[in-house]
Amino acid sequence: MDARGRQRWLILALGLCAQAATSSFLYGLPMLVPELRAEQGLSLVQSGAVVAAPALGLLLTLIAWGALADRYGERWVIVAGLGGATAFLVVAARLHGVAPLCTALAVAGAFAASVNAASGRLVMGWFAPHERGLAMGIRQTGQPLGVAYAALVLPPAAQRWGFGTTLLIPALTCLALAGLVALLAADPPRRPAGRSLPARSPYRVPTLWRLHAASTLLVVPQFAVSGFSMIYLVAVRHWEVTDAGRLLFVAQLLGAIGRIGSGVWSDRVGNRLGPMRQLAIASALVMIAAAVCDRLSSPVVIAVLVVGAVVTVADNGLAFTATAEIAGSSWAGRALGAQNTAQNVASTLTPPLLGALITAHGYAVGFAAVALCPIVAIGLTPVADEHRGARLDAAPSSEIGVDTRS
Repeated sequence: MDARGRQRWLILALGLCAQAATSSFLYGLPMLVPELRAEQGLSLVQSGAVVAAPALGLLLTLIAWGALADRYGERWVIVAGLGGATAFLVVAARLHGVAPLCTALAVAGAFAASVNAASGRLVMGWFAPHERGLAMGIRQTGQPLGVAYAALVLPPAAQRWGFGTTLLIPALTCLALAGLVALLAADPPRRPAGRSLPARSPYRVPTLWRLHAASTLLVVPQFAVSGFSMIYLVAVRHWEVTDAGRLLFVAQLLGAIGRIGSGVWSDRVGNRLGPMRQLAIASALVMIAAAVCDRLSSPVVIAVLVVGAVVTVADNGLAFTATAEIAGSSWAGRALGAQNTAQNVASTLTPPLLGALITAHGYAVGFAAVALCPIVAIGLTPVADEHRGARLDAAPSSEIGVDTRS
């Protein structure tokens, strides 16, 4: 492997770690819900609002960060976002009450959006089309690995030091990654202007619209599992918080492996959206099984939730890769920003709305309602249109200055 080949794998590792650092608070806050409720006396709905706040900030700024990455490059966009997230997590650590916490965490999420919008584009720029499923699958493991890190570290830290001090752990993690990205990352070589594809909007045809809609619906079971497994195991199954955190740590590691596996699967079959549809079917079956097991008070529900932690996250990298490929290099940052925005609308709304539904009708009804989302996504996924009329950015890597020999 030559120097350029080693560099792209280093950059992939940095993108993965940056995603994991922000995911440790964007999606790891459910691990702190038992301690947050005990300290501040919050209801399940109020706790859901705090959990959703970072995703709310994220969705408001994703497209803007993507446009900045398209125009100015990825490296410093990521560094600026990680630095801002660090600062506002430190602020949140000193606050008490739903409104102040939600505000500070939302701003931290707004800065973290830079990583979601730019790190995927960074990875796509360094890898050739036949490797992108694997590369994006690896990069997308950053989210489950970040949640796994949160599941392992945050619950015992919160029991020892409290909710506020524990927020400093993801803050320091983001700060460390900001330094590493600044020192070691590099923007991918860009195609010479004279040879660029025309920067026509890929949204003139419905393919991306349908892809965004389907992947947004598939976020709902993902956040139903990741957002409520901890409180379900503690409150309904009467597990100790640390034991539940360890189980979820293992589940998230399995989810990370699942993302890589789905990426390799898509490379081998030569498309992203066929596997994505199959995973939508699996997500629907998992949520139906969870509803049935909870209704029967069966301990099998624990195994179902572990399987759900794998299945419901495996499609994410496929949707991101397909979005960037269909959009083309001139629109990839904005398209990934739009993809993330749509998904984070769902991730923001899922915890409070599902929390309210579970409070009123129980977990079985909540899980059954969630199953409707992947069922609709099965029909929306534009499998037949993935390559038809799409501006697949499949130029040989020599044209954009990237040597992909390994």
